[in-house]
Amino acid sequence: MKTRVLMFGWEFPPHIAGGLGTACLGLTKGLAKQGVEVLFVMPKASGDEDQSAAKIINASDVEALFDVVDVEEYWKNINFMEIGSNLIPYMDPEHFEKEVNERVKTGQREERIGFKNKYTFSGKYGANLMEEVARYAIVAATIARQQKFDVIHAHDWLTYAAGIAAKKVSGKPLVIHVHATEFDRSGENVNQLVYDLERQGMLAADRVITVSNLTRNIVINRYGIDSAKVVTVHNAVDFQSYKDMDVEKGVKEKVVTFLGRITYQKGPEYFIEAANKVLKAYPNVRFVMAGSGDLMNRSIRRVAKLRIATHFHFTGFLKGQDVQKMFAQSDVYVMPSVSEPFGISPLEAMRSGVPTIISKQSGVAEVLKHALKVDFWDVDALADAIYGLLKYPALSRMAGRCGLEEVNTLKWENAAYLLKHIYEEVKQN
Repeated sequence: MKTRVLMFGWEFPPHIAGGLGTACLGLTKGLAKQGVEVLFVMPKASGDEDQSAAKIINASDVEALFDVVDVEEYWKNINFMEIGSNLIPYMDPEHFEKEVNERVKTGQREERIGFKNKYTFSGKYGANLMEEVARYAIVAATIARQQKFDVIHAHDWLTYAAGIAAKKVSGKPLVIHVHATEFDRSGENVNQLVYDLERQGMLAADRVITVSNLTRNIVINRYGIDSAKVVTVHNAVDFQSYKDMDVEKGVKEKVVTFLGRITYQKGPEYFIEAANKVLKAYPNVRFVMAGSGDLMNRSIRRVAKLRIATHFHFTGFLKGQDVQKMFAQSDVYVMPSVSEPFGISPLEAMRSGVPTIISKQSGVAEVLKHALKVDFWDVDALADAIYGLLKYPALSRMAGRCGLEEVNTLKWENAAYLLKHIYEEVKQN
């Protein structure tokens, strides 16, 4: 009998802010090939989502019924209405401040959900994020009452409360998917509210899926979760829509690229310091920082202070075809993340044949043999690796060729196969 999964996410391509939406699409496509039917719930659907592998349910279209259990009870100890904090690093401080000011200026205050009311979610990572997380849980309970399914699957902390609410009203098993933890996002300066939501989700879950063994260890050791119910399922990458590009470079120099959010987690400062060292030995190179984030202004100031601005470029946030164009122009790709639960961008770079350097502190390091690996903090080793790939063409060609062969074996179908078996296990318990 076909398994039916009620899946909760926060974003889905083509409108995404990071790797979470990309992973959700890859997994749903893989599950469809395994014969698993997915109902994918998101706060705000745009109508142009890919529904070939999953039926999209728009939470903004659902009338929330208050006879669906005491979901409000779940929130009684949480003051979520007035949270003013940049909780997720998809929004830089300037955008966040603008968002908050806009709400204050316009007096924007949504009414609380009443009986048979709809709530229009923004579906973004904005100033009222915690309010939306709480409302999403209330709507999730309604959806769980209305739909038929065998298993609940909740992606990332934003949807854990929704998953718990759905489990309460349906009695169905809950699987939660940890794509990142608060320790990855904030280091040791954790937001206690987010940590508590994460831990509640993990405790309530029948199975916890982590995207790497690195993340699995954090879940067990930092959240106190029973290791018997924590399973690693590595991410993959979908290259079906990927087109090989022949792009005119525009510059004669070699190009070394950092692509990701310019935030603590991604280690942009180590990239800049390594660039400074490389330029002293190999001046015929340009460094590109593609992305945006809360450390962008500081990074620009540091580049100016080091006097390497003529060899350094900031592109801002890139998505879709622009990402592929950037890789097509790159000679080396670097991901010096301080803490990376997995990291899909190195796989995308390797698919373009770009020699890749990653930090040992990344989940993707567990599955890649043909990427150069350094400790994120070892700027000298990172500079040496970049210099080696720029200076020695044979090394660069071998890294590019072997990387391409390797990354083509990492398929979402393999991850979905493991997921299907996890669903079968929790259904039987």
